Amino acid sequence: MFRLSSFFAPAFVLGSFLMASSLSAQCVGENLLATMTPADRAELQTATNAVPYPQGNFWRASRGDQVITLIGTYHLDDPRHAATMTKMEPLIQAAKTVLVEAGPDEEKALIAHMARDPSIMLITEGPTLLEMLPPADWDALTKALSARGVPSLLAAKFQPWYVNLMLAIPACTITSPQTGRGLDGMVMAAAAKAGVPLRALEPYDTLFSLFDAMTTEEQLEMIKATLMMDSQSADFTVTLTEAYFTEDSRLIWEFMRAQSYALPGYTKDRVDREFARMEESLMSARNRNWIPVLTTAESPVFAAFGALHLAGNEGVLALLEDNGFTLERLPF
Repeated sequence: MFRLSSFFAPAFVLGSFLMASSLSAQCVGENLLATMTPADRAELQTATNAVPYPQGNFWRASRGDQVITLIGTYHLDDPRHAATMTKMEPLIQAAKTVLVEAGPDEEKALIAHMARDPSIMLITEGPTLLEMLPPADWDALTKALSARGVPSLLAAKFQPWYVNLMLAIPACTITSPQTGRGLDGMVMAAAAKAGVPLRALEPYDTLFSLFDAMTTEEQLEMIKATLMMDSQSADFTVTLTEAYFTEDSRLIWEFMRAQSYALPGYTKDRVDREFARMEESLMSARNRNWIPVLTTAESPVFAAFGALHLAGNEGVLALLEDNGFTLERLPF
């Protein structure tokens, strides 16, 4: 249910939180969208089309003299990003401001914060995950984290929110060598090369506040739900990646919702409630906070952030339209 971090988590989180690993999107699996029946695919498409701007990765927003170019990103590496950057680099070079979810300064601040206060990431008092999880779930977790290079002795001491982030990155993406933390990293490198000012859309500690709003029990339930899907992690990664490159990121959101309906112990109402809560905390609330940053930055602006933030009733595109911007989809 929760394997969508490659679209909505801050890009620097993938590098900062798994510094010992390398990440790549080169998983061998099956595109599960291609195996759906026509009727199920049509139902999925109907749910996807129920929100504004359900398709498209590359957009221009204009209001008077203000111009904002927006690229929805995929945070993991993929060789197809090179072709995307061929189109992006001239726009980055022409920009007065480049905006990303979090840049190098935010990454340094995050690492410094965790160094000052290890309890942010580690359980320093009270029961460990070994004690909090039922034996069967603990066994499944240790196997899943071992596949990601994390020994069980260390895993027991991690905070549940941190474990959720590690599980959200499929084991098949932890490979070598790493070329640059996905499209976001490539955008930041191009901005630095061009000497264009780079700014963050949100503070470095945004992630902490997202998980602070959840109880420990809710975070443990996230771990259990993700573990139920972990055996298909390669398939889900391939499906997600291919949906990104066909500019169908909102489709993957609805696909994962539909997949979650079949999880043991989950009802449709429960899944819909949890997805609504995820969308509000992980996307909509952040989108609303980004709009003043996007609209007050020196124009022309080039903005890069997870593709899932584009679509939806409170997606970045709809919010910009509400603020008087005219939107134009660009060839990706």
